[in-house]
Amino acid sequence: MDINHILQQIIILAPPFLFALTFHELAHGYVAWRLGDPTAKNAGRLTMNPLKHLDPLGVLAFIIMKIGWAKPVPVNPVYFRDPRQGMLLVALAGPGANMLLAVASAILVKLLLTLHPFIPLFLLNPLAQMLAASVWINVMLAVFNLVPIPPLDGSKILAGVLPPEMARGYEKLEPYGFILLLILFYLGLISQVIMPIIRFANNLLLG
Repeated sequence: MDINHILQQIIILAPPFLFALTFHELAHGYVAWRLGDPTAKNAGRLTMNPLKHLDPLGVLAFIIMKIGWAKPVPVNPVYFRDPRQGMLLVALAGPGANMLLAVASAILVKLLLTLHPFIPLFLLNPLAQMLAASVWINVMLAVFNLVPIPPLDGSKILAGVLPPEMARGYEKLEPYGFILLLILFYLGLISQVIMPIIRFANNLLLG
């Protein structure tokens, strides 16, 4: 095991990963707050401090499987004028924020590479690698969170577009969602579905 290589990977991956997770959860909380729900704000979650958002298991999953998550921002839909629409918008905010960061990171890495005659290589290479990692991480978070299995954002998005009766039946799966995710991870089905999408989007942005 090459400890130096592992440390280099952590140095390159940790900043964009923490920023992506934090921005994702902040987006959920901010949209909820704008729609009238102060729950996330009162819990101190409208912040870019990653320590407020990290889930140790999600961080460990990222280190092992390159797929991770943060602590969900608390949301109370009773504050929304239209709870179904409000939850749909809040759920979309997280993946939307990650796709915005992925696009911005791709633009920045291309801009940075055009400036290589003016930037020393010892600065250029780590920054370019970090930005390229940011593209991958943010695409991964956006795509993974769109999987329609509770408690991921995709389940709330799907519940928001289903007819109310079907949505209520679908939401009964929530207590079993995490177990279902673990089973699908173990069988490799999640990776088989989302990794081709992640690779395609990553290549599209960086190509």
